[in-house]
Amino acid sequence: MRKNIIFILAACILLSGCGLYKKYEQNVETPTDIYGATGYITAPVDSTSLAQLSWREFFTDPLLQNLIDRVLANNTDLNSARLAVEISEESLKTAKAAYLPAISFAPSGTLSSFDFGAVSKTYSVPLQLNMDVELFGGITNKKRAANAALLQSQMREEAVRANLISTVAQQYFLLQVLDRELAILNETDSLWNASLEMEKSLWENGKAFSTAVNQMEASYLNVKTQVVDIRRAIVSVENSICRLLAEPPHHIERGAWGSSALPEHPETTTGQRMFDKKFIKIGVPAKMLELRPDVRLANYAMEEAFYNTQAARAAFFPSLSLQGLVGWTNNAGSVIVNPGKILLNAVASLTQPIYARGKIKANYNIAKYTEEDIRQKYIQTVIDAGNQVNEALADCQAARDKYKYYRRQVEVLHEAYIGTHELMDNGKSDYIEVLTAQESLLSAQLNEVLNMYDGAQAVIELYIALGGATK
Repeated sequence: MRKNIIFILAACILLSGCGLYKKYEQNVETPTDIYGATGYITAPVDSTSLAQLSWREFFTDPLLQNLIDRVLANNTDLNSARLAVEISEESLKTAKAAYLPAISFAPSGTLSSFDFGAVSKTYSVPLQLNMDVELFGGITNKKRAANAALLQSQMREEAVRANLISTVAQQYFLLQVLDRELAILNETDSLWNASLEMEKSLWENGKAFSTAVNQMEASYLNVKTQVVDIRRAIVSVENSICRLLAEPPHHIERGAWGSSALPEHPETTTGQRMFDKKFIKIGVPAKMLELRPDVRLANYAMEEAFYNTQAARAAFFPSLSLQGLVGWTNNAGSVIVNPGKILLNAVASLTQPIYARGKIKANYNIAKYTEEDIRQKYIQTVIDAGNQVNEALADCQAARDKYKYYRRQVEVLHEAYIGTHELMDNGKSDYIEVLTAQESLLSAQLNEVLNMYDGAQAVIELYIALGGATK
């Protein structure tokens, strides 16, 4: 009867521990329409995605490609992320080695004497062996958790890498935009200086008032200050790029805006991908989840938490450990023999936790709560990812919509500037109209350039939001 009870108890323990070897399966439901409403957004959704392009295919400017290569090689944050991956790899090796026995060399010697009698010398020169035997998945689950932690480190490296590529590209395009703004301001400087000289000539000949000259000069000096601001901004952006390069401040070589900023689609008429609906393909949501490093990282975090919970659950079940010893000793208990003889010792111990002051149960509950917390964070990560795509698409759409208005605005204001200047030359218009036309044209020209940059930035953000720059 006693044997039957023991057998039944052992069977119950084994059956209750069967699920401890179960592998992780992602079963968290996420919104199917993570991109959100498409009433304002007109980008096509199909099986392909903008993010499937490698970063070299997406950024075709050779100077930018070279800059990105240098940043990926030298950036300290990325190198730290790579080291974190190597650390995780070592942790995984340690977890795998837990299946193997631990062997140690533990020689010892003793000198003893009783009542100042003869000194007896004993020694042992053994090899000790300790081994935990896998019974209920404790070692396996810890190994799987370590592997999931390694995958998270790899995803963090990918995320840092993609963020660096995005940041470098945006800073590079910002330099090109600042160069373009500087060229516009220098051209404006030349034109407004000519207008100022003409107004001075009219004043000297009694055909204009000094107030007109003063207003013209003030407007001209404002352009001068903007030139100083732009040059200072260029230095600041160059310094930011040098920081990413982990190099001292220096000039950043770059092409002119529009030279090869973002390659054209054969059918586009604008010269920029940011306004090409055929180019901006967002792909199906499931594909995005497979590409984005942060979403995959969140999934691997759930996997690690799942295995940690399984390992905590395994602590409720018996553990088996083996200990062995082999070597030489001259200590035979009450007799000392010389030379020493071979010593063999083997012990197997089975430990079943009964009461550990609530520690085992508390650890299990903590693991379960942590798993649920990470599950909620995964859902939020997916929602945030869809929100980022929606925001980037809306920015692309807005830049595309404003592009034609800015383009036409520059055209009509340029015509107005030429017309008012001719009228002033013929004495049919005053300096106020010329000043207004000049300042309006300059503002429109700068706004048009900034909108082009906003569009390029939006496309880059969309590329990253969809999981681009990971290959």
